[in-house]
Amino acid sequence: MRGSDTFTESLFTMRRLDDFVPDNHPLRSVREMVNQALKSIEPLLSGMYAADIKGGRPSIAPEKLLRAMLLQIFYSIRSERMLMEQTQYNLLFRWFIGLSMDDTVWVPTVFTKNRERLIEHDAVINLFNGVLAIAHKNEWLSGEHFSVDGTLIQAWAGHKSFARKDGNDDDTGNFKGKSRSNDTHASSTDADARLYRKGKTASELRFMGHTLSDNRHGLIASAMVSTADGYAEREAAKVMIADAKQVADEKAQITLGADKGYDAAEFIEALTDLKVLPHVAQNTSNRKSAVPNSIAKSEGYAISQQKRKLIEQGFGWAKFIGPIRQVMVRGLKKVDQLFVLTMAAYNLTRMRTLGKIRLHTA
Repeated sequence: MRGSDTFTESLFTMRRLDDFVPDNHPLRSVREMVNQALKSIEPLLSGMYAADIKGGRPSIAPEKLLRAMLLQIFYSIRSERMLMEQTQYNLLFRWFIGLSMDDTVWVPTVFTKNRERLIEHDAVINLFNGVLAIAHKNEWLSGEHFSVDGTLIQAWAGHKSFARKDGNDDDTGNFKGKSRSNDTHASSTDADARLYRKGKTASELRFMGHTLSDNRHGLIASAMVSTADGYAEREAAKVMIADAKQVADEKAQITLGADKGYDAAEFIEALTDLKVLPHVAQNTSNRKSAVPNSIAKSEGYAISQQKRKLIEQGFGWAKFIGPIRQVMVRGLKKVDQLFVLTMAAYNLTRMRTLGKIRLHTA
């Protein structure tokens, strides 16, 4: 018998949001890890807001804000406005963020304004470290063997915004045949973006993202964004490996793998001073490599050169799934926040997979 095409909505429902999410949904384990990381930084999140005795309207709970920002990355949602629109009717999104069926979804402008507070208190960096602490607890990090690399991030600014700093451009939109450089020009849209090219790529307004990955499973151990220039990659690498050295076991022999672009005498010397073994790919094209042959012929060097390729998976995920190919925020601090949060999201997806592998092999 043919059913009737009618719609009858119940006035009340006795089901919880959790009942609508399948037991095997991939976000379940991710949300558990996110909540664990958020709990570890709860004192920081509490200190971000004025005491209740001062009055005022309650703002968005930072935990919900951070979950929403992660959700935007996981599902490649291009704007806060679209995220809020989908959260209005998507029960999965409401469950992950921590909103009930009846809770009012935030206005996008309020959502955006609250992100400024997260930057001010380094909340995203602390969340990233909280996720990393979970990986360390589960022994998914070696803590000794690392790889480093950088990637170009296209800024949210066009060529027409790249005008002379002294304001003497006759026509900022017609730059054909004119000499332009970062010394004389700057973007009126994003002053932190720099005109930069690498290899065979065209000159674009860009930032540069840097990551330090742990060689055991390719998890990102550190991430940061800098202005784009020819020295940024090596300078960022020195900062990140120095931080990793501080938290490592004092007796551990730290190694750092990298591509040929890092084969510079100054960089190898800096690693030696830090007592870090330079497993950098040798660049012998019409020059002598700064990496000693005694290191390049070792078994550990060969392993590092193989493992360092895992770092590219993080960049690929961040640009294909995440919002890093061309960011839709402006300013170095906001781009850095987005990049670090994206790498935290990438780690969570990797850790979810590693957790499943452990369950199957147990």
